[in-house]
Amino acid sequence: MASTRAYKNLDAWQQGMNLVEHCYKATVNFPREELYGLTSQLRRAAVSIPSNVAEGCCRRNTKVYAHHVAISLGSHGELETCIELAFRLRFLPASDRAALEQRAESVGKLLSGLHRSLEDKIRQETASN
Repeated sequence: MASTRAYKNLDAWQQGMNLVEHCYKATVNFPREELYGLTSQLRRAAVSIPSNVAEGCCRRNTKVYAHHVAISLGSHGELETCIELAFRLRFLPASDRAALEQRAESVGKLLSGLHRSLEDKIRQETASN
């Protein structure tokens, strides 16, 4: 792993950051009583995605990096669940739901690819030892 800022060049991190921005914008009009409920949960799940990619990358250990990307994948699932719940509770219009789901799907694919790549690297490192 190169510099500690190498994560900023990753599509998974960049698109994850964009997803966070869109989640914050989409939750602005959620009911005030949800500020510490679903609004916070959805935002925290979104923030966790690029945060764990960055943290894992900066740890400079492939296994640890893969573990943090796996955590990002878990947060991705949590985010998708929060988006669906917000839609069902009518906090989120169908158009916002569709836009968030599309962005989340793209980020999920990038995370899965990154995780697969890291797992391959771990196998190669193990085989060479």
